[in-house]
Amino acid sequence: MREVILSEFLLQKLERKGATSLARQLYDVLRQLILAGDLGAGTKLPASRVLAKETALSRNTVLGAYEQLQSEGYVVSTTGSGTFVSDTVPSLPLRHSDRTDVAAVVPAHLALSRRGADLVRNAQASSVQWGAFTPGVPDVSLFPHEIWSRLTRRRWRKPDPALLTYSHGPGYLPLRTALAQHLRFARSVDCEPDQVIVTNGVHQSLSLIAGLLGDSNEVAWIENPAYWGARTVLKANGLRVQPIHVDDEGMAPSEEQMQTPPRFMFVTPSHQYPLGTVMSLSRRRMLLEYAHRNNSWIIEDDYDSEFRYDGRPIASLQGLDSNERVIYLGTFSKTLFPGLRLSFMVVPRVLSVHFGTGLSELYREGRLIDQAVLADFMNDGHYASHIRRMRTQYARRQTLLRDAILAQFGGGWPISTHEAGQHLVMHLPEGTDDVGIVLAARSLGISLRPLSRYYAGGGGRAGLVLGYACVPDDVIGPAFQKLVPAIVPALEHVSRSRQQPRKSSNMINEGAWSGA
Repeated sequence: MREVILSEFLLQKLERKGATSLARQLYDVLRQLILAGDLGAGTKLPASRVLAKETALSRNTVLGAYEQLQSEGYVVSTTGSGTFVSDTVPSLPLRHSDRTDVAAVVPAHLALSRRGADLVRNAQASSVQWGAFTPGVPDVSLFPHEIWSRLTRRRWRKPDPALLTYSHGPGYLPLRTALAQHLRFARSVDCEPDQVIVTNGVHQSLSLIAGLLGDSNEVAWIENPAYWGARTVLKANGLRVQPIHVDDEGMAPSEEQMQTPPRFMFVTPSHQYPLGTVMSLSRRRMLLEYAHRNNSWIIEDDYDSEFRYDGRPIASLQGLDSNERVIYLGTFSKTLFPGLRLSFMVVPRVLSVHFGTGLSELYREGRLIDQAVLADFMNDGHYASHIRRMRTQYARRQTLLRDAILAQFGGGWPISTHEAGQHLVMHLPEGTDDVGIVLAARSLGISLRPLSRYYAGGGGRAGLVLGYACVPDDVIGPAFQKLVPAIVPALEHVSRSRQQPRKSSNMINEGAWSGA
């Protein structure tokens, strides 16, 4: 909604002699526009002086409304950039007949359950899933489409009717056999085909685990920071999620926390998401022994493990487990393409039959012909070849992005570990508004994530999570240069707040960083 249209709309809606204060009226109208999607995520609101002048309101009235919207999470203000609509606002579509009367919209929180409202209010799934610097997305343009098409045509030429009906049980056996062989060799996973469960994404795997092994209100430990989706799915399944601090060796529960064992522990030991660290052997052994003594389940999300650039891939936590307390999760979304929506679990032998039954009972699975094509793809050696090719590609792109960051902000600027993955973290000084940077970047056509939002309960370290896998080599440098104007004002604001002399962007390279 353009500023002039917004001003005209507000002039029609505000009642100058109404019983409700003008600041409250302005807040109500803007809030409803945001909830309705008429002011979409990332939209920049007019400056307070401009809006005050165009609506004949006092600037204090406008500031009061903006401050209330910010305190409730509807907008984010960043010094030097402006006020932007937040990307976590609950939004339900309006009926066509309601769009002329924004004030008549029923707020989302009145229609949703407490659990549903919490889920929507804290949603972090982005509408942007491609381009610089979207995290967690592989370069789907380099997927061997012709090979996949040939294998698909072969399966569809005279399809087996059994592949076109519902699936019953843990998935297509030839795919589970190929997966078990691959995991034993590449990830040191101790498994047989009957332990492999094929699912439609890691979210479904987590939902099945929570539904079959967890009761309402039981506790799940999760790394802090952690993948937001895991937190969401576990909470949506009635578990109490308890964030556990992550140090340089991985999940680090305190002595007090260990006095009350959880039902689940969700970890990313081979490549911590989002920080990128590797869990130490001593910490792995401690968690395994703790799980064994307390009958807890460890959920190992082997995130980005295939893309390791320094030495061989780190062996799985599951491969160290002699007491069958680990459930191993993997996905093809990062190694092939997200739209495939196929992932897998390796469960302890005692659970394999129950998980196959639970999968069929809850989700009425299908996709068997896609599973058959994937099995052919793996058995013909195309999967391993694709992984090797993309590992080289992503390693080069990571280097290009690192070089771009260091060239602009100095050789000592802290960046996450370089050994693996499809993203990196550019750490920022304490107090930097990383959410504001991300919103400002969106207005520049660049997508990234704020590190602070990966921490439960707020107060996390500031940083930028930048994906490089889906960014062509020749785009990385120019795209980061385009991003710099969104970063520099936030860094200068931190410098001024510490009563340091104002620095240019080149001076920031030399001195703005101090201990995030």
